[in-house]
Amino acid sequence: MATDHRDQAVAALARERVDHRFKGLPPNAEGLTVGELAAERRSLFTGGFTTPVLALSAEALEHNLVAMERYSAAHGLAFAPHGKTSLAPQLFERQLAHGAWGITAAVPTQVRIYRAFGIRRIFLANEVVDAAALHWLAAELDADPGFRFIAYVDSVRGVELMDAALREAGARRPVDVVVELGGGEGARTGVRTEAECAAVADAVAAAGTLRLVGVAGYEGEVPKADGERVRAWLRRLTALAADFDAAGRFEDVDEVVVSAGGSAWFDAVADVFAELPTLSRPVLKLLRSGAYVSHDDGHYRHITPFNRVPEEGELHPAFRLWAQVVSRPEPGQAFLNAGKRDAAYDLDMPEPQLIRSARDSTTRPATGLTITALSDQHAWVSVADDTDLEVGDWVALGLSHPCTSFDKWQLIPVAESDGTVTDYIRTFF
Repeated sequence: MATDHRDQAVAALARERVDHRFKGLPPNAEGLTVGELAAERRSLFTGGFTTPVLALSAEALEHNLVAMERYSAAHGLAFAPHGKTSLAPQLFERQLAHGAWGITAAVPTQVRIYRAFGIRRIFLANEVVDAAALHWLAAELDADPGFRFIAYVDSVRGVELMDAALREAGARRPVDVVVELGGGEGARTGVRTEAECAAVADAVAAAGTLRLVGVAGYEGEVPKADGERVRAWLRRLTALAADFDAAGRFEDVDEVVVSAGGSAWFDAVADVFAELPTLSRPVLKLLRSGAYVSHDDGHYRHITPFNRVPEEGELHPAFRLWAQVVSRPEPGQAFLNAGKRDAAYDLDMPEPQLIRSARDSTTRPATGLTITALSDQHAWVSVADDTDLEVGDWVALGLSHPCTSFDKWQLIPVAESDGTVTDYIRTFF
């Protein structure tokens, strides 16, 4: 699939019709194409949008894309942002335009979405043992010689299952794999010891349908993660790559892949990957951070590495969920018309930031408001005694955890700072 196919697939999203599937959009826009609605440049506040409505900041999105492009380039890192964060092909296209090597996936279903939109380089940060998915993958690789795909392996049994399924599918191209080093005892997936890593690598070498191209893992799963423990694990990862190289395990590849990097420790990844000794082949040092694209007003605001290295950049929260006060049943209590179906709540409660008056459209800080709980379609708001809040007022909420914010919305307006909506981001959860 060539770049023009990718462009056409993304452009086709603008021809989708606006209808009841897309919550928050203006009812009187039904029947317009997404592109036609975007061209109208409606106001988020006066253009007929209904609450609750999630919006992305046009300025923050662009800022974050540039920030990670610059950071990766400055540290000699290739970048394959994790696409599970947004599952939004329009954002993938922008990430690729800002220098991304490819896009990371978590499960084969996401790989299929990526391929439907012409993504040519995909890193699957998981082991695949699903025979049906492997049959599809074999056909996809055989049909497109330009398709670069890399997946984890983390067990001998997994390698056996992959090999059997690919043989059954009659695969003509080997599937490139990297041995996943686990974060340690009690961590998520991944091989626990270097000796077991060697056994998995031996199994790959014996399987004609697979090709070992490197090592990888996720430092965010290191137990009791701190700077020292994360760097120690990353040094195990780079040492494993060097040991595999010294043992001649990469003789059949043009480059060695060494990959890590979520959104909490990419500074540690940059530091340790810079220490990697010269190998027999060029090294693709692949960073996979994903949450950066929208950042947030909670979890990632607190843990971003840019807090430790502010001189190297910063990220801006791009999400804002606008909800409306629908009830003030007693003093000190209010309810908004947004709940668990609209807002991320797995890490932190939404954070009230602004109040937009229903009387005169003025905006003021949401001082004195606290979200104490979420029902399916309501936010429980504690209201301080001196806070003016009326039924009908709009309240802007900052969200925590991008991955569980995107997945609640199929079509997300992109708004400029004055509220002008310039685009709509389609997600595929």
